[in-house]
Amino acid sequence: EFLFDFNPSAAEKTDQTIEAKIEILLEHPLIGVKRDLCRGRVLIIPEISMVFSYWIEGDTIRIMRVLHQKQNFPPE
Repeated sequence: EFLFDFNPSAAEKTDQTIEAKIEILLEHPLIGVKRDLCRGRVLIIPEISMVFSYWIEGDTIRIMRVLHQKQNFPPE
């Protein structure tokens, strides 16, 4: 919603990119990298400078955080 208020076209492109990456994640849940300081895995989406932190619990993928790459991850 925030991005849409300023640039609807960019918001739509961002939504499409996220949806495409999540589809890939559903097919390949181990695609994200393990980080020592985080539980679970991290999926980096460089096209939109976003980082998704997620856990795999059985057949379920839980996206726990979505951050911009410039944010501290995890917070210090």
